[in-house]
Amino acid sequence: MLFSPKEKGQGLVEYALILVLVAVVVLAVLLVLGPIIGNVFTNVNSALE
Repeated sequence: MLFSPKEKGQGLVEYALILVLVAVVVLAVLLVLGPIIGNVFTNVNSALE
């Protein structure tokens, strides 16, 4: 029981670090794939016109 508050705080920090890591990965994927996806939509739009 003496270490319960520290474990709760530690779990919160771990969840925050995981959330930050997921956000960084999503941003990296969007930066890499963003222009490719934009070109696909441009090509589809041009083909429909």
